[in-house]
Formats: sequence, C-alpha cells, structure tokens
Amino acid sequence: MNVASESHSAWSAIPLEKLRLMTRVSKLYHEQHLKQSEIATVLGISQSRVSRILRRATRVGLVRTVVVIPPDVHSDLESELEKKFGIERAVVITSQPTEDGLIRALGAAAAAYVETTVNDVDILGFSSWSASLLASVDALEQSSTVKADKVVQVIGGSGESTVQILANRTMDRFAQKLHATPVFLPAPVTMESESAVHQLLADRAFTDVIRCWKNMSAVFVGVGTPEASPFFQASGYALSNDDRQSLLDAGAVGDICLRFFDKDGILVDHEFNHRIVGIEPDDFLAIPTRVGVCGGLRKRSAIRAVLRGRWINVLITDSDTAVSLLSES
Repeated sequence: MNVASESHSAWSAIPLEKLRLMTRVSKLYHEQHLKQSEIATVLGISQSRVSRILRRATRVGLVRTVVVIPPDVHSDLESELEKKFGIERAVVITSQPTEDGLIRALGAAAAAYVETTVNDVDILGFSSWSASLLASVDALEQSSTVKADKVVQVIGGSGESTVQILANRTMDRFAQKLHATPVFLPAPVTMESESAVHQLLADRAFTDVIRCWKNMSAVFVGVGTPEASPFFQASGYALSNDDRQSLLDAGAVGDICLRFFDKDGILVDHEFNHRIVGIEPDDFLAIPTRVGVCGGLRKRSAIRAVLRGRWINVLITDSDTAVSLLSES
C-alpha cells in the first residue's frame, strides 16, 4: 500500500467536520505561518486543542514533511552503500569528468570528513602514496579546534627523491594542519625478502612507529589496482611486469597499502605481499575506523573487493562508482 492510500484510509475514519477543521488549522499553521495562539484566536478554540489537531494531522498523513535533497548530495546512495556492504559510513561525491577533477573532489570530501570527526587524542594512520589523500591535505583547513595527537605513516616512504620529498612533506603538512606530531617510517616501500623486512623493523629506530600502528584510532588510505597510478609509477616502486602478471595470475584485483587481495578481499598468496614495509594486515584490521578514499570506474573491482574483505568501514567515493557497486548482486 502506498502513502496516499494509507492516508485516505486514515481519513475515512475521521468525521468530515473534524477533517475540515484539521485541514483549516494545518493550512493556517504551515502555509500562512500563524502561531498556534493566533490560530486559537481566529478559530475560537484553545491553543492546546490547536496543538493536538496539528499532531493528529501529521499522524494521519494530512501534513507530510518532505526533505528536498540538494544537488550534489547523495544521501540515498550513501544509505544504500552502508546497508549493502555493512559499513559504518559512506560519503558520496558527484562524479567528475576528469581524473584530476575526481581526485580533487575526493580529497575535499576526505578533508571535510577529517574536520568533522577527528579529536585531539586520535592517533591517525596516513598513506602518503595516494593521490586522493594528497589532495585531501591541500583541501584541509587549518583550525585551532581540529586537532589530533599523532599522524603516523603506515607504509614505507622512501622512493625516487622528488616523489619521496613530496610524500613526506605532504604527511608533515597533514600533521601540521592537525597540530599533531608526525611519526615517519624511514624505510623503502619494499625489501628483497620477507626476512629482510622483519630484520629492518626489528631495529629500535622503528619502535615508536610500530607502537603507534597498534594504537591508532583511524587510518586513511587509498585503494590501488595492479595497474599502478601515475603517482606511484613516478615513485620508482611501480610493479615490474613480471610481478604484475604473477599477481594477476594469483587473482589480485586491488591493494590496500600495497597488500594485494582477490575479488573477495582475501590477500593473495604471493611473495610480493610479504616484502612490503608497512603496517601488518592484522594490525590494520584492528584499527576502529578505516577510511578508504577512492573512486573512478577503473577501480570498481578493487573497491568492491576491499568492501567484501572488510578492509575499510568508511568509504569516500563518487556517484558513478556508487551506482555501479549497488547495481551488482
């Protein structure tokens, strides 16, 4: 039964004279904007009766509240994403005609999320190898009221010198804008072997960053694909053709902090995943708030998989990607 038929059913049980009075009171209040006391004077009834009539008018559907959604606000898509994928929050921005425009829009949305959720005791994880997150730092307003305790690098930050400087400087700017202490991971993104990673992180120089990984309240990451972004290619750490092909053969569709997973969000059995210098998957999944900032239809499979694997519980994405994710069973 639709809303109109339900309303008519409720009205049929009300005597016509009472229905007329209810309509008159409702129009005076909602359309002519008279106060309840003024309506009482005009109609010669008590103000308490006016109040009761208005409440009943809403209850039986004579008066309805309609929320008009402004352009570029996608609350329906956000609610559907939250319900379908069981995430805590979705933020959907309007898709943009260019890749650069999309990155800037995602960055602005991520900055707004930070400004409205972060508090001064938070230890925040940050992936400095995401173009959308770099854009979020540009968009973030410095405020005396938006503060965090620490900002922690979650994946190695060394690479080609100009890109390394940009990545580290961006994380430092993020910390400055939040009046937070930056905690860097002064290491390459990958090592030659898993044992080399363990040996490196066992050094006392990494004690502070590892402790922070285990105490973070939120982390902000991008979602990658086996086809590296231009920004990551410039870092000097783009996948070799052999690594990329063998990851694809293993079923990889995307990555979080360069840990590659399959279409169901399960880490693929590949030696590359064990050579990453960064936060361990179990520590990552233990972080209460895990924010993925990602969009664009070319990343659709990776985003769907990262949601299936519960790697993130907050998604900031664009409307075309949201529609695509919701259209698939």
